[in-house]
Amino acid sequence: MQTYSDTARHGGIRSAFIRGANWLDQRGKWAWITLMILLFVVAWPLGLILLAYLIWEKKMFSRSCGQARHRDHSHYDSASQDTGNTAFDNYKSEALRRLEEEQAAFEAFLQRLRNSKDKSEFDAFMEDRARSTAAADVADQDGTKDLAVQPADGARPGEY
Repeated sequence: MQTYSDTARHGGIRSAFIRGANWLDQRGKWAWITLMILLFVVAWPLGLILLAYLIWEKKMFSRSCGQARHRDHSHYDSASQDTGNTAFDNYKSEALRRLEEEQAAFEAFLQRLRNSKDKSEFDAFMEDRARSTAAADVADQDGTKDLAVQPADGARPGEY
């Protein structure tokens, strides 16, 4: 014996909103935009509520609402799967390994470049400081303490 009707829907008002959202998702972003415009015309607070929902759920700025279910799978996941063609899979794994090695080498190069730039700037700072200290010592010995030590050409404010 059947105790429920096939025509009756279960779940109440929340289920109706979910069904409506799914129906609009199937029709794409333009269905959501059309509904939002209609709600702004009929009752602007409801249009604002729908706009806030679309922004909150990131449906307004996605490519298409219907593609939301397909966006969950990253293309990196598909890159690590075997295709069944062993020659291609071997080539792909070798190419990915080589690219990872090149990336690691490039990142190491960038770090060495940053370190050498920092070291050269620090060395230049220490040379300028040593010159200004030496000039100050010479001025102290000559008794011309009044002369101010001038910063080096091209030095930024606060550097000597």
